[in-house]
Amino acid sequence: MARHKHRKRTGDHHPLPDVHGARELPSVVVEGYSLQLRDKDGFVGDQASQTAFRELLERWRRRRRKKGNDPLGGLHSRELTKKALDQALGKKASEAADVVHGVIEEFAEELAWVTERFMHHPSWKGVERIVIGGGFPESDVGERAILQTSALLEDMGISVQLGRISHETDDGGLLGWVHLVPPPLLKGHDAILALDIGGTNVRCGIVKTRRRRARDLSKAKVIHREKWRHADDGPSRKVLVDRLVEMLEEQMRYCGRKGIRLAPFIGIGCPGLIRKDGSIARGAQNLPGDWESENFHLPSRLCKRIPTIGGEPTVVLMHNDAVVQGLSELPFMRDVKRWAVLTIGTGLGNASYCNKAAKAS
Repeated sequence: MARHKHRKRTGDHHPLPDVHGARELPSVVVEGYSLQLRDKDGFVGDQASQTAFRELLERWRRRRRKKGNDPLGGLHSRELTKKALDQALGKKASEAADVVHGVIEEFAEELAWVTERFMHHPSWKGVERIVIGGGFPESDVGERAILQTSALLEDMGISVQLGRISHETDDGGLLGWVHLVPPPLLKGHDAILALDIGGTNVRCGIVKTRRRRARDLSKAKVIHREKWRHADDGPSRKVLVDRLVEMLEEQMRYCGRKGIRLAPFIGIGCPGLIRKDGSIARGAQNLPGDWESENFHLPSRLCKRIPTIGGEPTVVLMHNDAVVQGLSELPFMRDVKRWAVLTIGTGLGNASYCNKAAKAS
């Protein structure tokens, strides 16, 4: 396997460490992420993703069709919007609501079982709180499923708090980078660039650290963001990378117009297990093309296309998208020792953390 080195230097000419996929952070340790737990049917996480929810919904609808009636219409379940499902859920005493309620209950059982499996993994030992991220919790259907899962876990005797991410879903995978960017790069700058690459969407945004308002970075904010649903376009890997560059350059132009002092840094969150050199070991199967190829190294490609930001050499770092999204919650997890995140998207992302110092509850 080829290894890529692109060690960068700060403006003071101090070398920065090679910290792609970093586990040891100033205030928290990433105990584990991108776990691929298996059972007889394959990967456990595959049973609690948005993809799995849509497949479950389609099975319920097929049973209805055999009886001559599908209350959710003619579109395939993967084509139904979250808004359409929420509207169906809101139609009390209707067949559509009955179907959606049934699917939620069955999916909650799967999510509870998957959560139990993760809780038994050594890297999740002692987890007190789980944050649910990804696109799923932003809908009424998702909220209901999480509430039911929480109740099921309690019935199963599993003592863990379950709650949804506190930020907008589209922001979480960008905000987490304020806890991963090397501090020397922030000196004299207001904001950083971040990418969140998922199996369905790409988000690119500008994150202001707002460190003067809160030293713990709890006031960090995404001030400008673009979202591209690449799954609809079916791009090749090359086209996707070209579009990433265009999105980043547009954010840079925005900063120029607004007088925002942008740090020479780009953070990339994407699915999979990230090696220290910035290549992907496994888990990127939902992205277009072969992202695990020894000939593909996204950080180097972006550095080549955007060699400088504000006249300084660009530093590009990559980490797992669930890890980054979970880290957006770091300032709000000081009252527990061990915590975790599950991101319910195209796949099921996962990460667990241990705070180096936790306040007493």
